[in-house]
Amino acid sequence: MQFRNELDAVIAAARANGKAGDPVVRQRIAGAEIGLRLMRYGALRMLSGTDLAAIDGAALTYKIQWATWRRDLGELAMDVLGQDGELAQGHEYRWPTLPNLYLFSRSDTIYGGTNQIQRNLIAERGLALPREPRGQA
Repeated sequence: MQFRNELDAVIAAARANGKAGDPVVRQRIAGAEIGLRLMRYGALRMLSGTDLAAIDGAALTYKIQWATWRRDLGELAMDVLGQDGELAQGHEYRWPTLPNLYLFSRSDTIYGGTNQIQRNLIAERGLALPREPRGQA
């Protein structure tokens, strides 16, 4: 639901400041909507499956999918907001929802294993490819 709410906030901001009329922004919003639906359907398929091997493979790719999607949504949010997204409001210096999304979505691709580490895990554990060569200690 958090991802849905964040996407809805981006759409509302685009409508409010007129960026929804920009065909490139509309295309990116449509892509974000499609990505969100694909993640939801994939999660439902993964959770309803009885084949544990298939669940493990899907789980390995799911982290990359949502982290990358959310990072891209944060970038879209800042593009929709423009320079207004670079200013914190009030004397407490708190970021509104969409700039906060942008700032924290960067960490999604790092914590829990960077996307590069996740790709190595997919290759080694999910696809049973040989381990990546390690340097000498």
